[in-house]
Amino acid sequence: MLPLYLEKLTLPELHQRAEALRQLLSECRICPNECLAKRTEGETGECHSTDEVIISSVGPHFGEEPPLVGTNGSGTIFFTNCNLDCKFCQNYDISHLGVGEKASTTDLARAMLQLQQRGFHNINLVTPTHFTPQIVDALILAVEKGLELPIVYNCGGYESIETLKLLEDIVDIYMPDIKYSIDKNALKYSGVQNYWETVKL
Repeated sequence: MLPLYLEKLTLPELHQRAEALRQLLSECRICPNECLAKRTEGETGECHSTDEVIISSVGPHFGEEPPLVGTNGSGTIFFTNCNLDCKFCQNYDISHLGVGEKASTTDLARAMLQLQQRGFHNINLVTPTHFTPQIVDALILAVEKGLELPIVYNCGGYESIETLKLLEDIVDIYMPDIKYSIDKNALKYSGVQNYWETVKL
């Protein structure tokens, strides 16, 4: 069975999606923070990131739900930084301290292909929200070189509807780790506005 991006979209359509996402990045509206940082010019957004992708690790993961792990494991790419500021984050060194290495779009595409070559069942993008445009750019490069694994979008649930619409038929499985049903708690512990109202949309 083909992943959605091969079944539903052509390469020109993927390029159109990538361009639309890059436009959202110029004065950043990728996520509901809508901080308007000029990340492509080196400004840092609420996610503590410019447009340079930072990856903390690439490799197998067996701690996800059984259908994702299967027999060979889920192929994870852990992205550094986050559009949330959770005080309790279990990946504090990654999300708050920025531990990781810079990766070009080509590097990211290569990582996707390596995960496929190692026999994992999917590409599991962990905390991908703030790097969505670069991920789609990398996906295009990987597709051109034979990528055909489904995409898992493993996020904190604080997502922009506009961005999600551009990811339609690109992402196969969404895994939003929804943290709050009370907005004031989200503001207190994760530093974001209207969390519950946003994740309900």
